Amino acid sequence: MTSALFTPITLGEFTIPNRIAVAPMCMYSADDGSATDWHIQHWMTLGISGAGMVTFEATGVERRGRISHGCLGLYSDANEAAMARALATARRVAAPGAVFGVQLGHAGRKASTQLPWLGGGPLTAEQDPWQTVGPSAIPFAPGWHTPTALDEAGIKTIVEAFVAAARRAERAGLDFVELHGAHGYLLHEFLSPISNQRTDRWGGSLENRMRLIVTVAKAVRAALPERMFVGARLSAAEWVERDNFNVDEAVEVAKALKAAGVVYICASTGGNAHDAKIPLGPLYQVEFAEKIRKGADIVTRAVGLITTPAEAEAVLQEGRADMIALARAILADPRWPWRAAYELGAEAYAPPQYLRSLTTVKHWVVDEDDD
Repeated sequence: MTSALFTPITLGEFTIPNRIAVAPMCMYSADDGSATDWHIQHWMTLGISGAGMVTFEATGVERRGRISHGCLGLYSDANEAAMARALATARRVAAPGAVFGVQLGHAGRKASTQLPWLGGGPLTAEQDPWQTVGPSAIPFAPGWHTPTALDEAGIKTIVEAFVAAARRAERAGLDFVELHGAHGYLLHEFLSPISNQRTDRWGGSLENRMRLIVTVAKAVRAALPERMFVGARLSAAEWVERDNFNVDEAVEVAKALKAAGVVYICASTGGNAHDAKIPLGPLYQVEFAEKIRKGADIVTRAVGLITTPAEAEAVLQEGRADMIALARAILADPRWPWRAAYELGAEAYAPPQYLRSLTTVKHWVVDEDDD
């Protein structure tokens, strides 16, 4: 049987050689939003992994939209130039047909935080914090900064910032952009009644709460050339008992985003409620990808503790998603796609300098099967 994981998929004008995607993963290693040497080595590693799709980490569309002082941005000429240089280096070693994109986002009320390994909480007065913004003046958790509720002019500025960052992504040479509507950041904050308690046209009904992400999607799609495609990430569950953004609403948002020109949805969960009880475990988010795929009839990417090739293959074979996004698994094993190819009877890509290592990868797979 042909491996589903290693069959091509078409997104926009691109035919991607396999269904393996690298999920956007924050590195917290930028310099005022600009990619550094860390990003060059990281993106090169992801490029030679054999994954068909590489999505760069959450990238702030404005300086105050970064999660931390170390997060990537696309709000300045320096940011754009640094991303272009690092991307060009990664492309020179990447697998044939691999596509590169960036996840554009705004951290909203979850901005102005410490690096995770320094605690991850809100920046203190001595750590150069900044004023956060959100749909309503509701802090993420006790002790966090209280955001300023955006007014009409502020919302217009946010939309313009997404468009400007998308144009920078185009000039930097990327193939696609992904809109970050998940994990409690600004676009998700507007979607959720947990964080959005507005009574104007940006809050209340789902039609109003989804207005910002749909407006951004339309504006970004209109600003980019046809050769670039647009995706989006949604948190399709918030894991709380109170009124929240749920998978049924996510399906409706996905339909509206598809109509706006978005060609895929990456289905994640959580991030907007500090007291969420998330049942972490293998494949715990796949059900949400499946519901969005079937309900909205859109290409859907499953993500979240999918760690083995067999798990990834089963999700695709069973029609639960169209692509598999890897995060921690590919950080732990940057050659995961090579191992998956041997395990699933497909062809592994490796740069010629590394070809002699494939026999070792094959032995690892065989030895695991013998255990």
